[in-house]
Amino acid sequence: MSAVNEAHEGVNAEGKRSAAHHLLQALVDCEIEYVFANLGTDHAPIIEEMARWRAEGRRAPHVLLCPHESTAAHMAMGYAFATGRGQAVLVHVDVGTTNAATAMHNANRSRLPLLLMAGKAPYTSHGELPGTRDNYVHFIQEPQDQGSVVRPYVKWEYTLQSAVHVGEVVRRAHTVMQSGARGPVYLMLPREALTGEADAAELPHFPSSRFGEMRPQSVPPAALEDLAERLLRADHPLIITSYAGHSAGTSEAIEKLSLLIGAAVVENAMVSNCNHEMDTFAGGLPGDRLSEADVGLVVDSDVPWIPSENRPDANAYWAHIDIDALKIGSPVWSFPANLRLEGHSAEIVESLCDIVAARRTPEQAERASARVSALRASGEKRRDSAREAASDPGQPNALNPHHVLRALGAALRPDDVIFHEAVRNQPVMVRQIPRPLGGTMTRTGGGGLGASGGMALGYKLARPEALVVQIVGDGAFYYNNPASMFAVSRQYDLPLLTVVLDNAGWSAVKSSTRRVYPDGAAEHDGDFASDFRDDTEFSAMAAMFGFTGIRLDDPASVAEEVANAVALARSGKSVLLHVRLPRH
Repeated sequence: MSAVNEAHEGVNAEGKRSAAHHLLQALVDCEIEYVFANLGTDHAPIIEEMARWRAEGRRAPHVLLCPHESTAAHMAMGYAFATGRGQAVLVHVDVGTTNAATAMHNANRSRLPLLLMAGKAPYTSHGELPGTRDNYVHFIQEPQDQGSVVRPYVKWEYTLQSAVHVGEVVRRAHTVMQSGARGPVYLMLPREALTGEADAAELPHFPSSRFGEMRPQSVPPAALEDLAERLLRADHPLIITSYAGHSAGTSEAIEKLSLLIGAAVVENAMVSNCNHEMDTFAGGLPGDRLSEADVGLVVDSDVPWIPSENRPDANAYWAHIDIDALKIGSPVWSFPANLRLEGHSAEIVESLCDIVAARRTPEQAERASARVSALRASGEKRRDSAREAASDPGQPNALNPHHVLRALGAALRPDDVIFHEAVRNQPVMVRQIPRPLGGTMTRTGGGGLGASGGMALGYKLARPEALVVQIVGDGAFYYNNPASMFAVSRQYDLPLLTVVLDNAGWSAVKSSTRRVYPDGAAEHDGDFASDFRDDTEFSAMAAMFGFTGIRLDDPASVAEEVANAVALARSGKSVLLHVRLPRH
């Protein structure tokens, strides 16, 4: 008998227990290991039950306290990215849900599973039931529709009704979040429901295997064969990806296919990388390759290009391979698709490779080899250009980001993992820190800033042996709730290397305004509402938590200071490296 079933059988003999007890048991049954929590008055039954479990020596999910809900939810995302297994997040009623809402958007767009649980204000006021309202906030934290806060971002939502169906509810949530295009789910927990009781012996019990995730159907062989023939006949095949590193084997399969057909590989959005050092890697933007492509293959990408900036040939053939090839979560999706193949991308692309390898003629192999040679030469030019851009270290207090990030790249190992929100310096970062392994440079697929720190912590929790690096602009750093992030890092011994690229403002805001109004009043007056003070000492924040803070502003010391920061982080110390860049 499994440990899970033994635990459940032990409960059966004990009579009535609270819904909070059955909730913890259901989480254990679903093999959820962690609850990332920001607690409130609505959680009293859960807090009491957790204390009871500890006193009784029961195995319960580990509870990690997070001072801000954004940290908690993004940690769950980082853990899921590392393991593929969604975890639980517990927040306080409507206000905690609002603080976690940005992370729900990010989890949805990143296809990362998590179970967000929120208390719900008690619904009785006169002591009619255990858990009734006994506090001022219980009367003002009852919105008309709490679920609407995150409904646009979650795959499933529900309000717990009773102790008798907790197990079924949690298992349903777990199945939905882990199936297909994985993502967040939302469960609301009224306090009266949590205090209600049920006898485990009288409840239906099903093995977790009865609630397994949905497996995608196999792709029709004829569709794969037709696509393989088109790719073999193509003169300018192009592969575009964004999420290749999210599923095991996809990056490797893309590289194999690109070599077989001589296709350039572009990684738009840099959500989770493929091998940046392979011969066929062609950078982060399709550029002219998009209009030249006669057969295009999009693998795991929600935004393969920006239609207002680049357009494909109207006669080109486009196929999409994805677990969500229809993009059902996007009301408008602006990209051509002659063929959509839905399923696990690694398996589909591998099957495509097998067909291509079996059918490729000597002439087609020769043409593919010539294209690979041309891409290799183009890659060498791109790398030479990157070296040239990094040769100048910059000026005091205005360092060249190319120079700094190249030094960081030189100090990192292939299996070190980067979570980034470099925003306007993202192209510089990708150019100067090429990653040879898929899944070692990633950012959220969503648009909500403040994700990189929590995701880095969650990844470090799952992979304690990894060196985890957060690269973040100063504007995005504020969104990370750094006091919360560093408090969790310290309390649970999760050391990170945080690199703050400080250009004293929101460069993305400024550049966006310029694109829309190149000759407007903002450009004329230099007033873009995007400037911060340029004397903030970010490195001083590290000392509050006993970490090492390094201010990097001297061009002559870049290589030494960066190497020192990486060495300290590799030894198990948290480091904040504050890099002073030219004002944006």
